[in-house]
Order: sequence, then C-alpha cells, then structure tokens
Amino acid sequence: MADEMVRRAQAFINGAYEGKLGIDRIPETGVTGWPTMFGLTRALQYELGITSLSDTFGPTTLSTLASKYPILNSATVPSANFARIIQSGLYCKGYDGGDIDGLYSSRVQASMAKLKQDMGVDFTYPGGDLVPKVFKGLLNMDAYVTVNGGSESIRAVQRWLNGTYVSRRDFTIIPADGHHSRDVAKSVLFAVQYEIGMADGTANGVFGPGTQSGLKSHTVTTGDSGPWVQLFSGAMILNQRPVTFTSSFTSALSSAVSSFQSFAALPATGKGDFSTWASLLVSYGDQSRKGEACDGVTRVTPARAAALKADGIKYLGRYLTNPTGGKPYEKAIQEGELAAIAAAGLRCFPIYQTYGRDASDFTYIAGRTAGQAAVNAALDHGFRSGTRIFFAVDFDALDQDVTYSVLPHFKGIEDAIADDGNRFAIGVYGPRNVCTRVSEAGHAGASFVSDLSSGFSGNFGYPLPGNWAYDQVVTRTVGSGDGAIEIDNNIASGRDTGQGSFDAPRTLKNDTRLDDSVLTAMQTDVGKYMESLGYPLDGGTRSYQHWKCFQSTVVDHDELITSLSNKYGIRKALVQTSAYWEMRHIEPLDEAAWEATILAYNTTGQFIKDSSTGIAKQRALTLVGAWNYCLNAGYVTGRPILDASSDDDKYSIWKKAHDDEEFALTSVFVIDMWDIDGKIGGDDDSPAMRSPRLDYNDSEIYDVLRRYQGPAEPAFTEAKKRVGLYYVMEKYNSISRNL
Repeated sequence: MADEMVRRAQAFINGAYEGKLGIDRIPETGVTGWPTMFGLTRALQYELGITSLSDTFGPTTLSTLASKYPILNSATVPSANFARIIQSGLYCKGYDGGDIDGLYSSRVQASMAKLKQDMGVDFTYPGGDLVPKVFKGLLNMDAYVTVNGGSESIRAVQRWLNGTYVSRRDFTIIPADGHHSRDVAKSVLFAVQYEIGMADGTANGVFGPGTQSGLKSHTVTTGDSGPWVQLFSGAMILNQRPVTFTSSFTSALSSAVSSFQSFAALPATGKGDFSTWASLLVSYGDQSRKGEACDGVTRVTPARAAALKADGIKYLGRYLTNPTGGKPYEKAIQEGELAAIAAAGLRCFPIYQTYGRDASDFTYIAGRTAGQAAVNAALDHGFRSGTRIFFAVDFDALDQDVTYSVLPHFKGIEDAIADDGNRFAIGVYGPRNVCTRVSEAGHAGASFVSDLSSGFSGNFGYPLPGNWAYDQVVTRTVGSGDGAIEIDNNIASGRDTGQGSFDAPRTLKNDTRLDDSVLTAMQTDVGKYMESLGYPLDGGTRSYQHWKCFQSTVVDHDELITSLSNKYGIRKALVQTSAYWEMRHIEPLDEAAWEATILAYNTTGQFIKDSSTGIAKQRALTLVGAWNYCLNAGYVTGRPILDASSDDDKYSIWKKAHDDEEFALTSVFVIDMWDIDGKIGGDDDSPAMRSPRLDYNDSEIYDVLRRYQGPAEPAFTEAKKRVGLYYVMEKYNSISRNL
C-alpha cells in the first residue's frame, strides 16, 4: 500500500540528487522497494564523498562511514540532506522519520531506539544514536519485525545472533523477520566460528576444516548450558524442529534431538554431536557418512556393481536419457546395465533430466513433454509399473522461479503421468526448497535432495524436506581397477527403494503399422495434449477438428508413413507430429489464400503467392528445394528437377501438395531429410545433423521438428510444444512395434 511519507522520501531523492547519482529518477509511488533503497544508498555515498557510486552498501561505504561518522545524532549529523537520508530510510522501514526536514529530532531518536530494539542490538548500541552497521541495516529491504507469517521463535534466534555478535568485525545485522534464509544460515556459521575462538578476518561463515574440527570438540548434551547450547537450540529452530530457544540442554531438547536424528538418518543419540551439528548447519551435513544409495553418470558394469555392493550400496540412481548425446557419454542407462545391477542384488531408481539449467526451461508444456518422454524411456529400459521416476530441477531456483516455473512444470508432469494411466510414480530431484514446494503442491510423492549443491539458494537456509528419499552428500570413488566408479553418495531414508527386477529392454526396431488396438487411446491422448495447449477438440476458429486431423495425418496413410519411415530410417512420430501440427493450424484465411492462388494461376498463369498449403502446410520453394536436393542425393527418384524461378514449376508442386495428401506426407519425409543434411541451398544455416536414425536424442528430435517449421520464430518456441506431441505419438508407435 502506498505511503505518503515514502513518496516524499522518493521525491527527496529525485529533487536533491537529480543527475548526481548515476541512476534514473526513482518512481514516486509511495511504495518501498529496492530502487528507493538503492537511491538512498547512492545518496549516502555521495554525501560521504565516495566518487564511485553503487547500489551496494559494501565495505567501502561501511568503512568510510565508520571513519567519518562512527556515531550519528543531533550533534554529529553533518548536513540537512544527510539527516533526510536517515529520515527517509526510517519511513521506508516503517518507522517515524519526522518531517523529512533535515533534523535528527527526538522523533528520529525514538525511532532509532525502536529499530535497534527490533534488530536485537539495543544492548550493544543503546539509545537513539545511529552507528554504521545499523545504518547499513536501515538501507536494505530486510525486516526487523515478523512478516508474512514469520515465526517468533526464529525471530528470537535472529535477534539473539544480532545482539550477541554484532560487535564482531565481519558480522552483519541480519533480518529479524521470523524467516530462515541464506544470510541467517551464514550468520550461524559465523557465530559458531566466533565461539570456537576464530579471530576477525579468519572467521568467514564457511563450513571449512577449521570449523568442522572445532565442532568435533563441542558436543552438547543433557545438563550442558551456555552459548553452545543456545546456538544448537537455535539451529534446531531454524531447521523447523519444535524446541524452545534455550541455553540449557534439557531432557526435552534431547528428545527432540533424537527425533531429528531419526528423521535425518543419523544415530539417535539425543546429543548435539558433530554429525548432528553438520546436518543442522549445512545441507550436505557430515560428509564422512557412508550412504546406502548413490547416483552417477557412468555405466555400471558387473565389476562396478560388485564394488558398489561391497561398499554397502543398495540403491543406484541412473538417468533414463542423455538429452544431447554429448558428454558424459554414459550418462544414460547403457545396454545390459540394469541386468548387471539386478544380478548383483542392487536396485535402481530412474532419474529424468533434460536441459533444465534455468527457469525458462520449466513450463507446463515442458513438464507434459518430460512426463511422457520419461514414461517412454522407462518402458524402453524395462522399468515396471509402480517405479518412481525422479524429475530433475538442476539449477539454483529462487523461490519465485519455483512459483512461476517449476510448479507449473511439475503440474504438466503430473498431468502427463495421469493421462498415461499413472503407471509410474513421480519424484522430484532438486534443492530443498524445490523439493518441499513441489511435494507440498501434491506433484511429487518423494524427494531426491541435491544437498551436495550447498551454495544453491534453495538449499542454504531451508530444512530437509519431510518426504526425502535420497539425500546427496558427497562425491567419492568406489572400487579399484575395472571396478572403480565415481559416484555421488546419498543417504537413503527408505521412502523409495527403486526396482530390483526389470522387464527385458525394448530393442531398437523399425516402426510398424499402428495396431488397431491403440488407435482410440492414441487419438484421445493426442487430443488431450493439444487441449492442454489451448487447442479445442472442435477446432475452435481453425478449419479442422482434432479427429479429422488425426485421421488424415496418422490413420488414413499409416501404411505409407510406415513404409517411408523404414526407407529413410527415421521415426514415424516425427512425420506424424509435423503433419498433424500443421493441419491443426489451417485457418479459413489460409484456405481463402489457396483459392486465390489457384484462381490467379488459372487466369494469368502467374504464381502470385507462395503460401504454405495442403495438410502439411508446405511452401513451393521449400518443396522445390527439398525434392531437388533429395533427387540429387539419391533419396528419391521418379520426379524431374524443378526450376525455383519458374512459376509453372513452383505452382505444379505447390498444387500437388495442396491436392494430394500422400504427396504432402511423402514431402514431410523429403523435407526432413533435407533438413537433417543441413538444408543445403535452403534458408536455414543450421549445420548437418547426425545421419538419419531411429534413436535420435531429445535435442535432435527438437531440431528436426524445429527445422521443418523454419529458421526463425515462432519455429523455436513452437518446436518445444511439438516435442511433447512427438512423445505422445511415439508412445503408441512404440507399443505397436513391440507387440
């Protein structure tokens, strides 16, 4: 909600410092935000005489402020504008700043005392004076009262940390808002290092060897008291354990510790030992632990399986696909690997990961695509119904990324798995916050936690998810000689145990005619997928309904499509997808343009407009280029070479694609072959792909579908949607060829 005094603060920045701060004018909205805080920070730097201004209240700003004005009050504030910066900061924090009149008045002093009390530093810095560290806390977006349902217990820990350690050189005042966070987690590590006895400049907030060594000599147990117990109980609270913030290690605290230890698969001693400290302080915990599970990107041979079993491993995570086919080359499950795993008495849990390196890769449609692709791959490898597939989120997802990208993505996965009949269960593989939120939204039943990525925002300051199945803690090498294998070692909770026996893997086969038994389900699933994209079954404003497009591009010419698939060595689904997609996009305006083109040629002999025509929406120049190339390459025979500058030649092939569905579908294959070879002589400068094959990876499937549509947008965006359709088509082609 807008606040008039905040608006006046924004007006002050604009009026007093216009053209001086190196930033645009602050929007005078009356709403506090980072632009306003950045403006105040730059204004302070300007008043301090700092020449290189920035949005950051960093070491230079802090040290300059401390050297010039270690204490600010009515007697020491150097100028009216300096005081106005302080007054404006108070209003932006929700405190009374007086009249923004340039006076460090009694109202400002009272608010400053209240601010320090809220921070928890009022005993260290009593009264209404302003000191540099408090000034830094004034000019940021941290809150010092509970907000958004914050916990009073967590706030008590935050205020205690501030009050106890604020006088240390590198300790920065943290929020007191009742929410755990990255900054709060780091402050606890600083506090631990200070209690160990590390000097300023040595303590760094990192869980390094010195910190670990110090913790090993500070086990806390029933009857102990003092700051170590206070820190330990605070760490329990920050990990959402139901304890009292206390400096006395009571029997109640011991009982809660035992409960946490059991939850985290630690020995339930009831003591604050090193392993428990480590699990509370950093996501990966005590890396000397040996877990019963692992995951990796290397083929598990019989020798490696034996080495893993001898090391105590029971459960292995392996990837269903390698989306690009590049390094690591053995990322995906290899031929014979699951048999070797089963023969050794081990169990395997499957992981599905595509690109997924930033939020833009996560959408509802991408989720639907991933869900169906994972099902297809799981069945190809021989995983049985009931297996849980862990879908990966392998990037540092911020909370807003989870809200707007990851959650819709997993809803897409959930819908795809449901449309497939819920043969497979869903797990989530990612940072703690991702796993927790996806699971709480009901999209996953178990979590594989990437705790080894301790620096991820979604791990730093978040507790272990309640439904964790595997907890990734350390990378190490197991075995020796031909049995040596590098793994990420995982602690296993028992919530998921993978699979220990498998069906025979599907062999790489040529496509066959679609079996009659799959046609109804295939038509239904294709329709559902298109509905999820916003294409109604009745066609909406477009020319053709779903059933008609499916009949024309999938069913009616299945014998031809199958024959050409076998001839050219590419999957039927590539052609079915492109043809069906294009036919679904035919509009009355397209058909009117076609009729105008036909009329013009019949009356003038001129080919007036090269619009995409026929059920596969093909342009004359594309058809001429593709057929000429494939004739010269020996892929096709029986047609003359055409002249791309001749209206008669262009019209003849355009009209054939318009009139003849079989020619149009054959041309999809011809265009795909041209595209795969690099579209030599065409308008796409994409390099040649690997030769035509039945086992193209995810990236190559995307490329074929994208190249068919064109070299520019919307082809790139639409191809992501086409890939999802491809996997629905491929599901039923795979069933048919494996009957």
